[in-house]
Amino acid sequence: MEYKIICNDEYETIELAQNFESEKFENMIICLDGELGSGKTVFTKGIANALGIEENITSPTFTIIKEYDSGEMPLYHMDVYRLDGNTEGVGIEEYYNKGGIVIIEWAKTIKDILPEERLEIKIKVIDENRRMLIITPHGQKYEELCGVVL
Repeated sequence: MEYKIICNDEYETIELAQNFESEKFENMIICLDGELGSGKTVFTKGIANALGIEENITSPTFTIIKEYDSGEMPLYHMDVYRLDGNTEGVGIEEYYNKGGIVIIEWAKTIKDILPEERLEIKIKVIDENRRMLIITPHGQKYEELCGVVL
């Protein structure tokens, strides 16, 4: 099943992310895709804020992975754009079972190593402020998550 949600501004994107965070579970995997400036990092900021992380959340384009341990659950924020599909030696898969929330920006570039069960969110730009989020759950717990949040 696929869900389509329109967010009219950044605040609605953050609110949606916070709603997902409210139903969080260990080893939650959220895969984000969308063009530059579509709101992938904005969504991540919403999750981080709801977790109580006070650090400034920026896209980890050059570091690939940023770890935030100051919230009620660890957040592992990844930007795999620069990897161009070559994940050798990066250790991304190790994060899938570290007990936190994993958010992967540009996830489609590493689709071969994504876990079977995950939440995919594709963000499409409608105009300067509005975004369409196409949300696809993979696996029972993610279907249940969407049933509760959406």
